[in-house]
Amino acid sequence: MTAPPKLRFGETEAEAAWAAWGCNCGPAAVAAVTGLTLDEVRPHLGDFERKRYTNPTLMWAILNSLGVRYRVYRRSQDWPQFGLVRVQWEGPFTQPGAHPKARYRHTHWVGAATATRGVGIFDVNCLDSGGWVYQRDWADIIVPHILQACVPMASGGWHLTHVVEIERDDA
Repeated sequence: MTAPPKLRFGETEAEAAWAAWGCNCGPAAVAAVTGLTLDEVRPHLGDFERKRYTNPTLMWAILNSLGVRYRVYRRSQDWPQFGLVRVQWEGPFTQPGAHPKARYRHTHWVGAATATRGVGIFDVNCLDSGGWVYQRDWADIIVPHILQACVPMASGGWHLTHVVEIERDDA
């Protein structure tokens, strides 16, 4: 596995994009794995700016608009060799009987790249340290911080709902 694409945006650009058009985890993860800037991804985001979230249907439309070749695996426990992952935070919103739309409000998109030293995760919340971190550090350090700051009702658990394997031209 070759290294993930070099990020073409940083914390300053992500904060500016968040302020200007609501950029968050979905658009940032797409930009990270495609090697694009946030501004280059923006025209492909469909109705993201109106609703400010990226559900799976919109993610497939974004990837199609960008001409990305990909395969989707639902409820896989394996990280992709290279691609995107939709993470479901667990809590009362994932319990039996909870409204399915409540689950959607508690998800997060990340990039992933598997190499001999393990899985690397791109998380927009990690831009102050370069964006890409080891999966174990993401799970042990970043996830608890995200849940405490953004998903206070979360139980601390999480699982992968969609694993997107992206075909790389440079692989």
